[in-house]
Amino acid sequence: MTNLTSTNIHSPSLTRRQLLKNATVATVGVIGCPAIVRSASLKSSLQVACIGVGGMGGRTMESVALHPKVHITALCDVDSNNLSVASRKYPDASLYRDWRNMLAEHADKFDAVTIGTPDHMHAAPAVTAIRAKKHIYLQKPMASTLHECRVITQEAAKAGVVTQLGNQGRSSIESRHTVELIRSGVIGKIKEVILWENKKLSWWPKNTDISGQGQVVPANLDWDLWLGVQTPRPYFANTYHPGTWRAWYGFGVGEMGDMGCHHFDTSFDALKLTAPLRVRQLTPITTGPLWGKQRQVELVFPGSDITAGDTVKLTWHDGDQRPDTTRIPLPPGVDALPESGTCWIGDTGTIFKNYRGGKPIVLPESKSPVDKNLSDLAKQDHYHDWVDAVIEGRKACDDFSHGGPLTEAVLVGAMADRVSNDWLHWDHVNQIFTNSPEATSLVSQTYRDGWSIPGLG
Repeated sequence: MTNLTSTNIHSPSLTRRQLLKNATVATVGVIGCPAIVRSASLKSSLQVACIGVGGMGGRTMESVALHPKVHITALCDVDSNNLSVASRKYPDASLYRDWRNMLAEHADKFDAVTIGTPDHMHAAPAVTAIRAKKHIYLQKPMASTLHECRVITQEAAKAGVVTQLGNQGRSSIESRHTVELIRSGVIGKIKEVILWENKKLSWWPKNTDISGQGQVVPANLDWDLWLGVQTPRPYFANTYHPGTWRAWYGFGVGEMGDMGCHHFDTSFDALKLTAPLRVRQLTPITTGPLWGKQRQVELVFPGSDITAGDTVKLTWHDGDQRPDTTRIPLPPGVDALPESGTCWIGDTGTIFKNYRGGKPIVLPESKSPVDKNLSDLAKQDHYHDWVDAVIEGRKACDDFSHGGPLTEAVLVGAMADRVSNDWLHWDHVNQIFTNSPEATSLVSQTYRDGWSIPGLG
C-alpha cells in the first residue's frame, strides 16, 4: 500500500505568477507541432496523466488504462483517499494534489490527460493542458458555463490536439444505428423530438443548509483546491463532496447538465443540428443556490434537410416531468414509458428508443425495414477510440468540434431554469441572449484571485 505522505504527494501551491510563467514555458516548448499532435513515444506507449481519479474520473482512468498502449504516469486528486486507491492500481505514477503543479513539473512525462473532476473544474485544467499541447479526454458536460465551452473548443482546434468528450453512449451500436435510421428517411422528415430522463437523483446532497459557519474539513480533503476557481465558502459534510456537487449552481448543471449531452447527442447528429435559436422552461424556475429538481424545457433549432420544417423543436423532461404519452406511440409489449428515452416524430412514423440499452424501434411496424439490423456497425470503445485517434493522428468520434456545440446546446437549455418562463433568444455567435441581459450574465463567470486564466475566467 502506498503511503501518501507529504514526501510523495506534490502539493506545494504555485503563485499566480509562477503558474502563468510555467504555462508559457510549456506552450513555447511545443511550437511547431503538426496539426494533430502525436506523441514521440507511441511505439511503446501513450503516457497519460489523470486529473480527478475518484468516481467517474476513476472509471475514466481505468477504462483508458485498459488500452494495451496506455501507461498511467501521473495521478492528481484533491482527496488523498482517491489518490490512495488509484496509486495502488498504478504504483509507479507520480502523485499530485494540485493539477497546476502536475502540469508545471511533470508535463514532459505525459502526452495526454483525462479530466474527471466536478463540472466547475473542467475548463481551467482542460485549457491549461490544451495550451501545453496535451491530448484531452474530458468528462461531460464540457464545462459549467457557455463561455468556458467555447474557449475549450477554440483552444483545442488551435492546438491541434486529439480530444474526446465523455458521453460514452455515442459509441454504442444502438445510438449509431438510430442515426442511420433517421437519416435513411424511414419515418420521413423529422417534425419534433421528445426526450425524458427520470432516474433518481442519487447525487442530491443530504444537507442543503449552508447558512452556518461550516465544519472541520476532513484531513483527506484539500477544500481550497476542491473549490478551485469558485468563491471560497465554508465546508459542510454531505453537501458538496464527494459526489453531491451537481445540485449546486456554480458547481454542476443539475440533471440536464448530468444527462443532457447523452440524450441530445443522437438527435444532434441525425438531424444535423446547430445552435438553438431560442429556449424556454415551462416548469417553475429556481433562483437559489440549488438547481431545480425537475424541469420541462423547449428548445427550437434551425431545421436541416432531415427536418420537416425550417425549425425543429426538442422538448426535455426530467425529475419525473413525464411527457404527454398520448403523443408517444408505445411499441408492442411496452405498457408504460421507460425511465428514460427519446421519441423522434416524423411525418410518416416515429422511432422510439429506451435510453438505457434499448434498440431503436420504428413505428408503425409496417414502416420498419425488412432487415431490422440494417447496420453492420462494429463495437466501438469510446475510451479506446480516443487513444487510437491519438496514435493514428486522427479525430476521435466525439472531438470537441462536435462535443463543444453539443454541450453549448445543453447549457442553453439548462440556463432557462435560472431566468424566466418566457422565450430566451440565443445569439450563439456573440454568446448573448438578445432579449435578456439577466440570462446573458450567466454565460460566463469570473474566477477568484489566484485562479485567473487568460481568456477563460
